[in-house]
Amino acid sequence: MRLENSFEVAAPVEQAWQLLNDVPRVVSCMPGAALTETVGENAWRGVVHVKLGPMALQFGTDVERQTRDDDAHRVVLVTNAREVRGRGNAQATIESRLQGDGATTTVDIVTELSLQGAVAQFGRGIVPQVAAELTKQFADNVAAMIEGSPPEAAPVRGVRLGIRALWSSLVRLVRRG
Repeated sequence: MRLENSFEVAAPVEQAWQLLNDVPRVVSCMPGAALTETVGENAWRGVVHVKLGPMALQFGTDVERQTRDDDAHRVVLVTNAREVRGRGNAQATIESRLQGDGATTTVDIVTELSLQGAVAQFGRGIVPQVAAELTKQFADNVAAMIEGSPPEAAPVRGVRLGIRALWSSLVRLVRRG
């Protein structure tokens, strides 16, 4: 499944590029994510907590930076996540490109995502909307970090995100009609 999202940061492109490539620092901006180990210069391990209604899921995640192009402000990350107490897993290739416009930077993200197991059964229908909401929360946290405030470290709550995603879908449907 292909997901495309973007957000703006109120910072020059070089400042945003430095922050977004500092994985140990920026991982705290991702809702529900925590870094557990730096494996190498371009590899990390972490954990992601997700709550879907009464189910609390925890994923062990390996992240590898495959490509970093400082001139083009382009980075490609590959992630493999597996449920700690289940059989679900996910793989993603995430390409981010930054474009600056003076004091503002636009971050475009293209994700190729594959889900298996319970996480696929529960989430496949709303993944694009949930990804958009997570991107918004991530962007808000990055903006707070650039401004010197600590990011909000809230776990991913599937029910709340699912309701927001459903509401967004309904609003778009009504606007089209």
